[in-house]
Amino acid sequence: MNKAQKLIETHVGWLIVLTITTISVAMLVEILPLMFSKSVTKPIEGVKPYTAVQLAGRDIYIREGCYNCHSQMIRPFRAETERYGHYSVAGESVYDHPFLWGSKRTGPDLARVGGRYSDEWHRAHLIHPQDVVPESVMPSFPWLAAQKVDAEAMPAKMAALRKVGVPYTDADIAGATKAVEGKTEMDALIAYLQGLGLALKNKR
Repeated sequence: MNKAQKLIETHVGWLIVLTITTISVAMLVEILPLMFSKSVTKPIEGVKPYTAVQLAGRDIYIREGCYNCHSQMIRPFRAETERYGHYSVAGESVYDHPFLWGSKRTGPDLARVGGRYSDEWHRAHLIHPQDVVPESVMPSFPWLAAQKVDAEAMPAKMAALRKVGVPYTDADIAGATKAVEGKTEMDALIAYLQGLGLALKNKR
């Protein structure tokens, strides 16, 4: 054991400092270049910001903990692309704050679920999942059909997202309240699900 190694391994303070320094440099080397890569920071063709209704649905998806059982990230492996469709790319998620890639799959991945089923199917599935998928372990969410979306909160949410780079216009923000007025939380959640993954859905 040379002197430098002995110094580091016998003095906890030096070990901690050098460990943190090593991890920090490694993170900079891995993460910093991605912050300036167009493939990560620019939306792919066809990807648009969520509408007011979809955005409300996304908030409900997060609130109800759907991401705990459903990922939204298809890995570039044949077993995954054969089942779910084109693998996920970073340009699909540039408007997601926070992103919902996940890794837990108690239920199937939802990255390409948009348009796969009808609105009526989703409604029945959310009210009582086992009616359409008998082997499902998903809980029921019947209250979503009775609760209305908080329309008054939407302009502030969209304005906040614009500050972090989502290109909502003044007209989008001004019309947000009217766009979701009278919508149930189930309507909004279904609208969100129906919009997922459409940009790359038909590509293989």
